[in-house]
Amino acid sequence: MTELAIKGDHQRAVEALRRSYAAIPAGTPVRLAKKTSNLFRWRDPSAAPGLDVSGFDRVLSVDPDERTAQVQGMTTYEDLVDATLPHGLMPTVVPQLKTITLGGAVTGLGIESTSFRDGLPHESVLEMEVLTGDGQIVTATRDNEHADLFYGFPNSYGTLGYSLRLKIELRPVRPYVRLRHLRFGDAASLAKAMADITESRTYEGEAVDFMDGTVFSGSEQYITLGFFTDEAPYTSDYTGQEIYYRSIQRRSVDFLTIRDYIWRWDTDWFWCSGAFGVQNPLVRRVWPDKAKRSDVYRKLVAYDRRYHVVARVERWRGLRPREDVIQDIEVPVERLPEFLEFFHEKIGMSPIWLCPLRVKEQWPLYPLEQGRTYVNAGFWGTVRIPPGQIPEYHNRLIERRVAALDGHKSLYSTAFYGRDEFWRYYDGETYRRLKGAYDPDGRLLDLYDKCVRGR
Repeated sequence: MTELAIKGDHQRAVEALRRSYAAIPAGTPVRLAKKTSNLFRWRDPSAAPGLDVSGFDRVLSVDPDERTAQVQGMTTYEDLVDATLPHGLMPTVVPQLKTITLGGAVTGLGIESTSFRDGLPHESVLEMEVLTGDGQIVTATRDNEHADLFYGFPNSYGTLGYSLRLKIELRPVRPYVRLRHLRFGDAASLAKAMADITESRTYEGEAVDFMDGTVFSGSEQYITLGFFTDEAPYTSDYTGQEIYYRSIQRRSVDFLTIRDYIWRWDTDWFWCSGAFGVQNPLVRRVWPDKAKRSDVYRKLVAYDRRYHVVARVERWRGLRPREDVIQDIEVPVERLPEFLEFFHEKIGMSPIWLCPLRVKEQWPLYPLEQGRTYVNAGFWGTVRIPPGQIPEYHNRLIERRVAALDGHKSLYSTAFYGRDEFWRYYDGETYRRLKGAYDPDGRLLDLYDKCVRGR
């Protein structure tokens, strides 16, 4: 199909969506009907059907000379990467899981191992076409009449509108990535190394292309650096029997193809596949490789969440209930040791994923300081609730400590802030102004109601 025909299909999809949106009765909640989700705010399965956006899941074009792509909002990063790699290009920041959509990463934030240099996914956006809450289709850029929406869209989670098309920057790649896993015995030395590498973008005189980290305990933690290379003496394969995160402890140097590097975390959903027995060698051998994917594991979690299979078994065994602790937070790099000390003592989960970042511009609804180095800490699992404590005991502890350390937490999962507290952290004044301009009748959910109250 020609590019012109693809763009024609996009315009027809836009007009059909506009008509569908206008036909929804006033007062009816508006949601998206998506095939996949990476949110951990669970929707009632009996909720009203969502707005059909199945016509917005394609890469419209890739311009290798301009190093840009035109992409529909519901396109997964798996499809986007497949479209750009043949041109020797990739999105500037590719979130870790294959079924995260470009529109989802822009409105709900995303991060990965290029974020120490390239910021967050929305910082690569040059323009976005948005269906706003008042039913209009607008194109927002950094400097046009909808610049306020452009800057306010990240961290709005679909409460101001839905992205239908985005033009994004791409960056060149090379065929392979050489990895170095650097071990640190304490968080202070790790944090200093992350800060220094973020500042210089080099390590031992060599330009660094990728950087993240993994904490196994207070005395065993790693920074993983990635360096592009045209040749590799071998390449490891972590899509079958071998497990990527375990290789960090066993190898100091490794080589991956660029595609396998991009998706190194997806095969085992970081380390969360262990909850389904997939890291047991016998189970792993019979578990199909095509089912070693984050979206498969999440469907299993959704099934358990709906039918409470694990909780029922544990109650039958007389065990205390567990609390889901599924969060990503950012703290300034110099406060990272304090956060990790607290986390080891009060939460006790491991491993923990670390990812340094710097934002290149100010984004009001997620107000990180421009030019300051932060570290994202990601932790995903369950912990037993102490006797006599409330069900969200650990999550509330984390929220309070992150705020005390001048940090923020992502809103893709559960949150427990009071309304006034929430708007202090996520710029309620700017949000209310944007809501009044682009969704004056409140057809879309309010950000607090969606992310905290779970409506």
